[in-house]
Amino acid sequence: MRNPAALSDVVGTVRAASAADVETALAAARPWDATPAERADILRRASDLYEAHFGEIFAIVAREAGKSLPDALGELREAVDFLRYYAGQAEALDAPSRGRFACISPWNFPLAIFTGQVSAALAAGNAVLAKPAEQTPLIAHLAVRLLHEAGVPQDALQLLPGDGATVGARLSSDARIDGVAFTGSTETARIIARAMAEHVAPGTPLIAETGGLNAMIVDSTALPEQAVQDIVASSFQSAGQRCSALRCLYVQEDIADGFLKMLTGAMAELRLGDPWNLSTDVGPLIEAAARDDFAAYVATARAEGRVMWESESVPETGHFLSPTLIRVPGIETLAREIFGPVLHVATFRAEEIDRVIDAVNARGYGLTFGLHSRIDDRVQHVADRLRAGNLYVNRNQIGAIVGSQPFGGEGLSGTGPKAGGPHYLARFTARPAAPLAGVAEGEATADALAMALAAATPARGPETRALPGPTGESNRLTTHARPPLLCFGPGRAAAQAQADEVRGAGGAAVTVTGAVAPEVLETLDPLGGVVWWGDAQTARAYARALARRDGPLVPLIGGRPDTAHARLERHLCIDTTASGGNAALLAEVGSA
Repeated sequence: MRNPAALSDVVGTVRAASAADVETALAAARPWDATPAERADILRRASDLYEAHFGEIFAIVAREAGKSLPDALGELREAVDFLRYYAGQAEALDAPSRGRFACISPWNFPLAIFTGQVSAALAAGNAVLAKPAEQTPLIAHLAVRLLHEAGVPQDALQLLPGDGATVGARLSSDARIDGVAFTGSTETARIIARAMAEHVAPGTPLIAETGGLNAMIVDSTALPEQAVQDIVASSFQSAGQRCSALRCLYVQEDIADGFLKMLTGAMAELRLGDPWNLSTDVGPLIEAAARDDFAAYVATARAEGRVMWESESVPETGHFLSPTLIRVPGIETLAREIFGPVLHVATFRAEEIDRVIDAVNARGYGLTFGLHSRIDDRVQHVADRLRAGNLYVNRNQIGAIVGSQPFGGEGLSGTGPKAGGPHYLARFTARPAAPLAGVAEGEATADALAMALAAATPARGPETRALPGPTGESNRLTTHARPPLLCFGPGRAAAQAQADEVRGAGGAAVTVTGAVAPEVLETLDPLGGVVWWGDAQTARAYARALARRDGPLVPLIGGRPDTAHARLERHLCIDTTASGGNAALLAEVGSA
């Protein structure tokens, strides 16, 4: 493993797991046979060990992942928070573990997300087979060593470094796996879902967080200095290699010229270099392939005359790319996510804010969104209309805090439930349904199902709860009913019991007593999920059909649905100190 900022620096060596190693690990895996209180104590002990080893952790994530020291500190803080948060939740669990969980984590948060997945699965009592990103196995090895030292049994947590084709594909295709937690690209999540539909037990959960095309709106009432500071952090911290990073900025045209001059001036102050140096603002990209890909993208924009700013001072060694500002008409023109320090900017007129929201929603992603405005009505209007998991107002849109800002998206950005939130741990437990014998009554056609889905109404409307946070910040988690779930039974009694479960959780349900051809599920919309408690052969056919769908991943639920199956979560974080004067004097008309 080489330092992406200094390629001559060999950080360490790793032997990738072979197919035989994966088989050995699967055969040896045993659920963690300890009481919830014992598991919680050990996870808290692990969090203390993480903190005690802060120097070693900082050094590895800086050299292996190219993390700056502030980013390394945030990484450690989040990992420790996950351990303690899930330890606290474990003590209240009243359901058993699912069994064996595969946890497949990314390189951009190689300690925090790795630890979050693993600690949640362990807190619920599962055996964990942890597959870190192939770019960052060294920090994962240290994390596993500390967890074992804290008391996690070796057969309850095993590390399998290696590539996706050898390790990840085998884990997600093995019938002994009882759940998969994955963070990465949408396309890889689809591949995993299809593999699971073919090979693992139908209804096995896939918890996927899959990134997004994140936007921010800055209107004419925003405090420009604060907005610029938050844009620079959201776009270029961690070299833009965060799934929550800002990708498309919308600036109200009334203020655009002066505002963009201020923004490019701030960008000019960013310093690229070795992330171990405190003077460094922007570190390297993770690997040469990413740098070359994104450099070619910027070169095309430059040839088209759309590059508004880029640095002329970029280190010659290492995988560095200049922070870059590119003009675009809007988010609809972005063909893909550029996972690096590249920010796109568009302008809008005051009366076009709903057009901007529609354009963002139309992309189908729904992870993070930023808004800088001092008009309370506008904040509420955007929050009501936007379909995104995390909305940040008058602050940056990165760095979600466990327990205060549960993180995760909807649509193409993930399946839910939100990591670091109140509904996450339940997905790692087993909720078997009581057997109810029944047979289908006739046949349910595609047209009838579509009409029933369109007519279904949720049992409850939006429900909001305040979450803890620092003084001067408001954190509110709101649940909304997901698209309706189809309750297939089999038979009238089972279908009704399923619908009762969904509605009891506040969702929308359609009771289906007739037989349903699996291919019908490939195009039905809107569809939040399918509940089936019948034979495995039919379940397999349903799982395959759902995995072939375009758009968001839709689950087959083989047991009792949990709250997050019925409800999706949206979090609103507002910096309440940011009004900057008598905001009551501002109104919608004044924002033009």
